[in-house]
Amino acid sequence: MCHYAGTSYKLHYACVPCRVSFKKHPDPARRHPCPNCSLTLVCAGHDFAAPPRRDVRAWSVVAAVLGQGLRYEGRSVCGCAKEPKFRPRTRAELRTRLALSSRSGIPLSEALARADPWPAP
Repeated sequence: MCHYAGTSYKLHYACVPCRVSFKKHPDPARRHPCPNCSLTLVCAGHDFAAPPRRDVRAWSVVAAVLGQGLRYEGRSVCGCAKEPKFRPRTRAELRTRLALSSRSGIPLSEALARADPWPAP
């Protein structure tokens, strides 16, 4: 039996306009409001690492990822099976995936999830 299997972990929730994140227990019946602006917090997943609040460029990348409905996930429920999935962390990585999406017709959410944006020939 895995050590992590019996525990329920908190999820990261983020407010992109305020550039803050919180850890809360998931509750589908309840919306989590931001304490600063009262907008609903967006679920960012288990593996979200919030950039510093003053780093506006990094938060713009987070806004693009969360805006496409992606979450920063990757580990299995027990926490021992998988590595975290790729998500862009810089604006250069975001621009590359935006170009891939517009040129090849791949949905943006799929392009943002690719570690290597350009397929091998």
